[in-house]
Amino acid sequence: MQLDLHKIFTYPYDNDLLMRKQKSIRRKLLAREHGEYIDKRIAILCGSTTDDIKNILELFLLDAGIRPQFYQSEYNKYYEDAVFGNSELDEFQPEIIVVFTSVVNILDAPTLGDSSNVVRDKHDAEMRRFMQIWEKLAARYPSAIIIQNNIELSYETGLGNLDAVEPYGMTQFIEHLNQRFADYAATHDNFYLHDLHGLAARIGLSKWHDRFQYYAYKLAMSYDVIPDVSLSLAKIIKGILGKNKKCLVLDLDNTLWGGIIGDDGMENIEIGHETPTAEAYTAFQQYVSGLKARGIILAVCSKNEENVAKMGFDHPDSVLHVDDFVSFRANWEPKNRNIKAIAEEINIGTDSLVFIDDNPAERQIVRDTMPEVAVPEVDPVDVFSYIRAIEGGGYFEPVTISEDDRKRNASYMENKQRRELAGAMTSYDDFLQSLQMEAEIAPFRPLYFDRIAQLTNKSNQFNLTTRRYTRADIEQMAGDPRYITLYGRLTDKFGDNGLVSVVIGEKLGDALHILLWLMSCRVLKRGMEQMMLDVLAERAAADGCKELIGYYYKTVKNKMVADLYAVFGFEQTAQDGDDTIWRLNLAGYQKQGHFISLQEVSA
Repeated sequence: MQLDLHKIFTYPYDNDLLMRKQKSIRRKLLAREHGEYIDKRIAILCGSTTDDIKNILELFLLDAGIRPQFYQSEYNKYYEDAVFGNSELDEFQPEIIVVFTSVVNILDAPTLGDSSNVVRDKHDAEMRRFMQIWEKLAARYPSAIIIQNNIELSYETGLGNLDAVEPYGMTQFIEHLNQRFADYAATHDNFYLHDLHGLAARIGLSKWHDRFQYYAYKLAMSYDVIPDVSLSLAKIIKGILGKNKKCLVLDLDNTLWGGIIGDDGMENIEIGHETPTAEAYTAFQQYVSGLKARGIILAVCSKNEENVAKMGFDHPDSVLHVDDFVSFRANWEPKNRNIKAIAEEINIGTDSLVFIDDNPAERQIVRDTMPEVAVPEVDPVDVFSYIRAIEGGGYFEPVTISEDDRKRNASYMENKQRRELAGAMTSYDDFLQSLQMEAEIAPFRPLYFDRIAQLTNKSNQFNLTTRRYTRADIEQMAGDPRYITLYGRLTDKFGDNGLVSVVIGEKLGDALHILLWLMSCRVLKRGMEQMMLDVLAERAAADGCKELIGYYYKTVKNKMVADLYAVFGFEQTAQDGDDTIWRLNLAGYQKQGHFISLQEVSA
């Protein structure tokens, strides 16, 4: 059988194929031409058998450009490894730790007739045990990310509906414990909850639980759902490492509404609440609106006349409107060509796009010509399949939602206005001057630790070394005098671009070595790069440094900054293939920023 990786990793996934052919799929993934991988050490501390979970997790991560190296605890030794440690795990130095426990790992479950006080004591004991695990891991591996499963419900309770009422009911016990897990996750950095409870509910407990599998092989769930579990874990890891998609590209006719706007007219398309089909399209638009609210960019790609296409959003029941879309392509050009134009207009990679279209031929053309674009399979007869495809593929699954995330659509809309202004100017310098830009550039602050960590894992084009840092890493360097850290925010007359640039330098002798320099591409060539260098040079000189040492490590995506140091007056001192090292003498440094004024930063 010829394995088609593109088909295998297009939603919906074939669980049976993934399980049967996992070794062959792995070999093919590792043998494919791939630009680059993020290497990550992942420890799985397991309360049940997790070999197949680890294997399928590896496939989903490899497909996303993440190459994992695994440590697995011995069966049911998760507590011992976490609390007491061992030399093998210490040598491994995990960057991500998955505590894979489930309902079978509850040590002291309530029993019939337990009083409320007894149940509370059992709750407290379970919570103390898990908190001990998490706190010991955080202390031993302070830079590591911890992912903890919450607890799925049992299928057999013995009490029926009463199990959800009585304090000694297992349903009550698990729901309360899960809430305490969630409260802990909400108040602790570098700690993420894997919603095993929700996943089992969506799949169905009768399908989830297989007691024979547990008694025979110590599998905490049915063999058939292992790919679902692995994918769910992969979604979290991909989100943490900035591998999520950024933009949802949507067809219109029979995708955002029922019918063909050019034939049926605005008044006859199906949207609203008059029919079941109309309600289904309304629900989908509401879902898309929710994605926009948390920062997913929306774009239209439709074969239509633009003025006709826009009429659909004039329908009184339409949830979405034309100004919800950062890019609107409605014409008769091939859709793959329009999708490429959308990415160029927004200034993001085509690998950041997800395309939803009811037409299977259009989907296939995009898959064949743009394999980096995610094109899930959908059923036009079942509008809710559009939602399931987006959710099931986990393309946009967040691990955190920042204020900058929520403002992203507005930021790209403002960029559109800036491009229009630039087109009306006689010179680019005049355009930059007209923007009335102000920058806030300062050492890392706790307020921005999460956003800074997010940027280090997402920014790839303007990123000279593509080093990745966790929030704990950011916090540690912010408080260490060996490092000079800078973040940059940029505002102009159109709006606030948010935190868009990060620099980390390490002082070694009389030189500052630039470990990381990145910037969001949406503010490229507006002078922010020069301002960051100006402030960095000033800070370095004030700390006694005589020179800056810059590094460029070539990747598939960061070619745009290959000559950045040369443009800024650095001298190349070494080269290894496409990787280069640069030096800038700080004596007599002349500031290079001219179009941005610096704001005072309050303590």
